Amino acid sequence: MFGDTPLIMVRDEDALAKMISTLSKANIIGIDTESDSFYSYQEKVCLIQVSDSHTDWVIDPLAVRNLSALRPLMSDPNIVKVLHGSDYDVVCLKRDFDFTIVNLFDTLIAAQLLGIERIGLADLIKGHFGHEIEKKYQRYDWSKRPLLPEHIEYARGDTHWLLALRELLIRKLKRAKRMRHMNEECQILARKEWQGRTIDPNGFLRVKKANTLDPDGMRVLRRVWQFREENAKAQNRPPFKVLPDPVMLILSAKRPTNTRDFARVLPGKHGLKRRYGAGLLDAINKGINDDIDIPKPTSRRKQKVEPVGPKARLRGKQAERAFNILKEWRNRKVKEENNLTAFTVMSNGVLKAIASRRPYSHTELGEIPVVRQWQVRDFGDELVCLMDKIDPS
Repeated sequence: MFGDTPLIMVRDEDALAKMISTLSKANIIGIDTESDSFYSYQEKVCLIQVSDSHTDWVIDPLAVRNLSALRPLMSDPNIVKVLHGSDYDVVCLKRDFDFTIVNLFDTLIAAQLLGIERIGLADLIKGHFGHEIEKKYQRYDWSKRPLLPEHIEYARGDTHWLLALRELLIRKLKRAKRMRHMNEECQILARKEWQGRTIDPNGFLRVKKANTLDPDGMRVLRRVWQFREENAKAQNRPPFKVLPDPVMLILSAKRPTNTRDFARVLPGKHGLKRRYGAGLLDAINKGINDDIDIPKPTSRRKQKVEPVGPKARLRGKQAERAFNILKEWRNRKVKEENNLTAFTVMSNGVLKAIASRRPYSHTELGEIPVVRQWQVRDFGDELVCLMDKIDPS
């Protein structure tokens, strides 16, 4: 499957130093990570895979505790780092190891810019090289040790093909004249920061269908949600594995106050009754007796930071009308030009931002935070002209 390419496991600082010495001379490397997000309260990077044109390495961060020696390599602008769907890898490597990836090439973004229909890594590898990647370990608990040979073989496969895949995609990007698009998208992606789990006392408001509960039910949900968070953190398990959202909702709606009623709400041999029955009943009763106000609907979401750039000039129906006209323009371009997709023109989110801010010039268009510079170059004239027709003021 991997030919004569050697595999080197990095489980100590000596092996790490040898790997870095070799990779510091490379022009391009492939990188991927494996985490335990489905198995812990706060996920962590459990493997880092790296490949150059000669060797595949698999680093075990649970064995090599200090990976700071890797930072200069990750931030070296002379070495291209090839990843696939790297937004999660980028933020996890920053969060866990303070790595900043400079000179990033994301094969997923390349595939999107090329309008490729199936853009998963396994699909791209099969389509370009005829090799089928095994997917059964995608949700494996990568914090488990020891790692078996099949786990390591699976992990190395995510970087082994990346360098060759990049070469093929670059040729296509150049032919499509989208390398500038690619460079800008990857630079933006490399700046992403971790926005993961934080302790938010109003997190219960984001439970799916929480808004279907009456105020009393919401107060119970708040207490049940707090109970779940405390137990998930103590057990280092994802909250949904401690208590699923639908169970929290039914307990908050029915509000059983004793073991008999609790058994009616969760009939049968429900394991939750045995593990958490007493604690949940306590939480429900505390919620019933809770007199603290529930935040208003307007404050249920995280407060948005006011974006920089032009302020909104069109609002309400005016902005909605402008958005619909812009959307029709985008869809027409995609239909008329075979090499364009919604991704290679503008998403609905970008169109909404343009509609509300109503730019009068290329400069104002480029000052809208979500608008890319390649979009200004490719479509600026059309957009400014179209906005003048929509709102001639």
